[in-house]
Amino acid sequence: MSRAEAQEYQLNSPPTDGISNVTFGPNNFLLVSSWDSSTRLYDVANNHLRAKFDHQDAVLDCSFITATTALAGGLDGQLKMFDFNTHSDRVIGYHQDAIKCVEWNSEVNLAVSDSTVRYRTGRQSSDKEQSATVRRLITAAFPNKKGYVLSSCEGRVAVEYLDPNPEAQKKKYAFKCHRIKEEGMETIYPVNTISFHRRYNTFATGGCDGFVNIWDSENKKRLCQLHRLPTSIASLSFNDDGNMLAIASSYTFELGDKEHPADQIYIRQVSDAETRPKSVS
Repeated sequence: MSRAEAQEYQLNSPPTDGISNVTFGPNNFLLVSSWDSSTRLYDVANNHLRAKFDHQDAVLDCSFITATTALAGGLDGQLKMFDFNTHSDRVIGYHQDAIKCVEWNSEVNLAVSDSTVRYRTGRQSSDKEQSATVRRLITAAFPNKKGYVLSSCEGRVAVEYLDPNPEAQKKKYAFKCHRIKEEGMETIYPVNTISFHRRYNTFATGGCDGFVNIWDSENKKRLCQLHRLPTSIASLSFNDDGNMLAIASSYTFELGDKEHPADQIYIRQVSDAETRPKSVS
């Protein structure tokens, strides 16, 4: 067994169609949405599928509310809330179009979803809603809330800062990544996903090249590149402690409909050497 294989394992009972999102929650539970019309909850420590909730159509995103509740939405336009303890779910909102993104804002106790943004309390007796049209971008905010990272289908990542001060704006930059040069030809791959390490403010990117890269944004360096997986990296998520990374290896149809490896979720043990900026003692 290689060193890379010893550091990671595949989750049992993975989705049977394209994985749209993986996200760690409390207690190292992992929430997974997929095109097989399901939202799944895994107990990662015991490699066990704890719960599976069915939808009418493909599920495009999911998010934890608490350790025992979560949200998900997809092509059926239904925003659903799940209770893991009772293994029950209920619809708390509807979209006319597909739901592309869902998040829970714990500061104001609201669910947020788009293609149209809808804010909901999640309580049937007091649901309130505001709407605004938005475009979804592949973006992730720094845990320290100083800025965000934006990726593109053109093999680029941009690091942006929120402080309007000119000195802060001088720090923003963009760089090329997820490109492979073979026999003098460079192939550029889409960057599908970003996940931040909450302790160190470093971040991982996953691309259609099958690689995961971990970056030190402050020092503008790549800390490491993990071994290549069988197909596109569709989604990534660090756990709260920052010692595990969930990796969804799932073909994203960037080259059209063709035969491809089966969908898998890898759980990788990551070290400080792979995730900590070199300037941190």
